[in-house]
Amino acid sequence: MNSAKRKRGGHRLAAGAGTLLAMMATGVAAETLTEQIAASVKASTVNLGFRYRFEAVDDDAFSEDAWANTLRSRLTLAPQPISGFGVLVEIDDVRNIGAEKFNDTRNGVTDRPSVIDPEGTDLNQALLRYTGFAGTEITVGRQRIERNNQRFVGGVGWRQNEQTYDAATISHKFGDKLTASYTFVGQVNRIFGPEKGTPPRDLDTNTNLVDVSYALAPALNLAGYWYQMDFDNADSFSNETYGLRATGAIPVSGEWKFGYTAEFATQSEEGDNPVDYDADYYLVEAGIGQPKLGLKAGYEVLEGDTAAGSAFRTPLATLHAFQGWADQFLATPNGGIEDLYVAVTGKALGADWVVTWHDFSAETGSQDWGTELDVSANWPLAKHYAVLLKGATYDSDVTTMNPAQSWTRDTSKYWLMLTATF
Repeated sequence: MNSAKRKRGGHRLAAGAGTLLAMMATGVAAETLTEQIAASVKASTVNLGFRYRFEAVDDDAFSEDAWANTLRSRLTLAPQPISGFGVLVEIDDVRNIGAEKFNDTRNGVTDRPSVIDPEGTDLNQALLRYTGFAGTEITVGRQRIERNNQRFVGGVGWRQNEQTYDAATISHKFGDKLTASYTFVGQVNRIFGPEKGTPPRDLDTNTNLVDVSYALAPALNLAGYWYQMDFDNADSFSNETYGLRATGAIPVSGEWKFGYTAEFATQSEEGDNPVDYDADYYLVEAGIGQPKLGLKAGYEVLEGDTAAGSAFRTPLATLHAFQGWADQFLATPNGGIEDLYVAVTGKALGADWVVTWHDFSAETGSQDWGTELDVSANWPLAKHYAVLLKGATYDSDVTTMNPAQSWTRDTSKYWLMLTATF
């Protein structure tokens, strides 16, 4: 064999060996990946939760009270991450127990007050998360989003069907003090689902959420935000909001600490909102407390105007957590709202107690809306169970009741809730 033939033969042998090695490597990689997936599934986190709730509503606009018995069952699956990639799937199922003596917005019971816990099985979360870059987390898919104290963007976790978002989020920690995040939301999956109806179960949107926080010290944490919300099927909700929030806690004596919150935001119309408006939001809150007892007072204002649709709006907020548990101000009145409140928290009789008193009035004009008293007691039982008793009584100061305006009606609500998590 001459040298040229030997060279060609050597090249063919080398090429064949390279192909074989590549095939073997591919096979090894595939086998390794399969083993990783099998190990990930085997090491999955599986959580199961049940939440039963009885809710009674006495609303002066109705001759009959609402009585709702509902059970939410939740299954959450999260395989162990592989090379920084993680998956989470969460399914909720809400069922009525017994007669439907309440309006869940889907069952057609319009002669009784609303309890917005409609029946159905829902894909609550389904997301892919990547944490392979240091200090960075990227999440794509249906996800829970809760920004700051959820005053503008939250999950409405009090209702049985949670609000989640079809979105893409990236967040990054710049050292120990500075954190920034950006989220694009394409759809909001609301508490009114999963069945179609009115109000709509989803909001189609092009929403941008930007948050930046800086922890200077325990005595001062700053959070800035820009929220641009443009809704295709709810033009009047569309808005652009800029804000700054400051919080802190200062030791006083022993376990006692003084805490405060100060926040300001400004808002205007966005997209196809038919109303041109500008409205501000501000909050001042201060309190003192220790693990077994606390006292705080606050003053929150959402500006309004005499023109309809000009009030500060919060369409994606966890509204039940603000302006009273009776939920009389889920929509801001045209005249805006001022909320002066005092809250006491404490531990007694094995329970965590909260007592809050609110005084509501219009921000524009001199109208007094009403007052409200809220009380709750939560008993943790062992590791997996809890019992909650809760009540809210709203007394309207408006002399003429308007059934279309909830703040003009006396309303009382009471809850018994049992939870089990495994």
